[in-house]
Amino acid sequence: MKWIIGVDEAGRGPLAGPVSVGLVKIPADFDWALVPGVNDSKKLSEKKREVIFEIAKELAKQGSIEYSVKSVSAKSIDAKGIAPAIVRAIESGVEDLQLSPADCFIKLDGSLKAPKEFPQETIIGGDGKEAVIGLASIMAKVTRDRYMLKQAELYPEYGLAQHKGYGTKAHREAIKKHGFTPIHRQSYCRNVK
Repeated sequence: MKWIIGVDEAGRGPLAGPVSVGLVKIPADFDWALVPGVNDSKKLSEKKREVIFEIAKELAKQGSIEYSVKSVSAKSIDAKGIAPAIVRAIESGVEDLQLSPADCFIKLDGSLKAPKEFPQETIIGGDGKEAVIGLASIMAKVTRDRYMLKQAELYPEYGLAQHKGYGTKAHREAIKKHGFTPIHRQSYCRNVK
């Protein structure tokens, strides 16, 4: 086996914005000293996630690792549901990285599954147990957070820069006052109004 692939998603639960799925491809003998401090993205500060993200981007430029982050829009989530959206994003990331079942092993967080022809393992809490899944979670979260910061400039009245689309009290109040934007998941907001 030449490659280990980590897979995790960010943004399964928010009321607004996409779900993003990160895939990271590393050599089986990857030296984790190159990316110190990798953990579950939720256990790291935003600043630490950004530092690790930039290190990983640099390693990708050098050809030491590869990664792909696929995001599925709120509109798509409303139309097809969150689980199919995540499945589609994983399949798209697998294609992006040109993975072959013969030379890789995929490690996924939580309840995620890769296409069935791939050797794989799903690990509950994997983003905190397996560095390759942790790095995938960081790539997904930073990509999604950066997208949400851009959306915050378009829709300043919603406070997206603070909560990144999650269902905080302030976000729910803003929806009640201003209604939905095109990035709101209306299927997630049924109990808001």
